[in-house]
Amino acid sequence: MKNALIGFIFLLSFSTHAQILNIESFRIKTDTIGWAGKIGLDFSLIKNTKSLTKIGNNTHIQYKTNKSLILLLGQYQLMVSDGTDLIDKAVLHLRYTRVVVGEWFVQGQRNSISKIDFRGLAGAGLRFKLSKKQQFKYYLGTTAMFEHEETTMQTTQDLWRWSNYFSFSWYPAKTLSLVSTTYYQPAFSDFSDYRIFSQNSLYFLVSMHLSFKTGFNFNFDSTPVAGVPDTQYSLTSGLVYVFK
Repeated sequence: MKNALIGFIFLLSFSTHAQILNIESFRIKTDTIGWAGKIGLDFSLIKNTKSLTKIGNNTHIQYKTNKSLILLLGQYQLMVSDGTDLIDKAVLHLRYTRVVVGEWFVQGQRNSISKIDFRGLAGAGLRFKLSKKQQFKYYLGTTAMFEHEETTMQTTQDLWRWSNYFSFSWYPAKTLSLVSTTYYQPAFSDFSDYRIFSQNSLYFLVSMHLSFKTGFNFNFDSTPVAGVPDTQYSLTSGLVYVFK
């Protein structure tokens, strides 16, 4: 299963990110039919008592028709200090959503910090738009997904999870927006095995296609790989280019 999914992923593109990928932060709100997307790239080189190199990429391409939306997402992050990889994580996600309620997805990822050598996901479920207001929108989603996980500790796990999320977007001004999504993902076989992930992003429009972004991510895993903390969080800032 692993080789088949990896092969499918690399046929689509080179990619790649975190243990739970927040799809809501990537959906571009547009009323027009056709292509749209976002590209983010950052590079850092630091030298003091140690040398530190960081490379990051976030790519999102979507195609919208009258009744459906196709999303292809790729993320990659690498941080190296004196020849040692401190962070090496990647995700590729493909999702098909019907405008009514249904959506289907596949995803492959790795994360060296969380000791995940490979995690493959495939699922389907329902998505509901609970508000039609332009200034404030919120959504509720629920899906069943199959998870295949291989860790750097030489352990393998196959199980079904119930993925649920609540998301809202707030546009208090033309140049300002806030997007927040929280996921709850218990295992069907054992509800004490669950993950909670919350992503909150604030966007300030710099120009027609360029935005400054500040984000806070929180992740809790009740059963992490041995040696990995159950709670992780991050605060980041950067620029995002949007075309549509």
